Amino acid sequence: MVVFGEQLCENILKYVPHRQWVFSIPKRLRIYFIFDRSLLSKLSQCAWKVLGQYLRQAVAYEDAVPGAVIAIQSFGDFLNFNPHLHVIATDGCFYGGGSFMVCPTPKAKDLFRYEIFKMLKAKGKINDAVIENMLNWRHSGFNVYCGNAIWPHNEEGLENVARYIIRASFSQERMTYIPAHESSHGTAKVIYESKDSKTKETFDALDWLALLTTHIPNKGEQMVRYYGYYSNKSRGMRKKAGRDNEVSALIDSDVSRKAFRKNWARLIQKIYNVDPLVCPRCHGQMRVISFIEQPEIIEKILKHFDLWETRNHDPPARKATHIPELIIDPSYSQLPETEYWLQ
Repeated sequence: MVVFGEQLCENILKYVPHRQWVFSIPKRLRIYFIFDRSLLSKLSQCAWKVLGQYLRQAVAYEDAVPGAVIAIQSFGDFLNFNPHLHVIATDGCFYGGGSFMVCPTPKAKDLFRYEIFKMLKAKGKINDAVIENMLNWRHSGFNVYCGNAIWPHNEEGLENVARYIIRASFSQERMTYIPAHESSHGTAKVIYESKDSKTKETFDALDWLALLTTHIPNKGEQMVRYYGYYSNKSRGMRKKAGRDNEVSALIDSDVSRKAFRKNWARLIQKIYNVDPLVCPRCHGQMRVISFIEQPEIIEKILKHFDLWETRNHDPPARKATHIPELIIDPSYSQLPETEYWLQ
């Protein structure tokens, strides 16, 4: 893994700043990935779509292309099934054949959540009721982490991140094997230590192996994927043209952070397939004229458009339920007559 991480940096991650991203999903959705491992590649595609849309917001060129290496990890600290993504992505976009524009960093969690819901619904795993329920959660369970920029001169930092995202599912140094003849229960055990060395868990040896096998990729399944500027197709075209070792000129984005965040917010608004600043009648651009704060005026306007809903009323009165008179007919009874019990 160490050698692979160094080769990763040497071959593609060079000359421009990068950031580490981590995309994770809530426990409620992880079960679908256990029984259908093909969804792991879809998970990677969702993250790339979010990153690609986000990074292009800062570059006003049609040929702007970001790059990313996405490692799919299915394991948690104690080999529990926890599908998530570790990503090394360019901190901007390549464009013009020899330039690279650096861009600011907004939040991307909401758009990632939408892409996951859309993907799982298209695959028939969840329906609108599940989506609506999860959208009402106080904490969504989705998380998108973005690290600090790693500049080209920091080769050691970039190699450390590259080795981390392609690490093995467990560490042999944190695992202790106890043979059956040394175990008090007469069965082989495995004691595994957490990364912070504060927690340990004990597993039966066979249970440990069963957990381990759930993280073995299927035949032909790729756990590290390359997108955009770092895709195999793009690298092959640059190598054929003799431009694979070009050093890109770094240019700061001419889009201000305020404008960039505004553009990103507009992109997130597309999640709901509606732009609140476009008139639904004439489709013209609307602008804010004034703010109405008086409750009675707000109520009057909403009632005029049949949009006022009052929820502070008493529940409807329950109608009295008629209970018919209970009539017993002994001729329908399946119990024996009294004489039967006196015999």
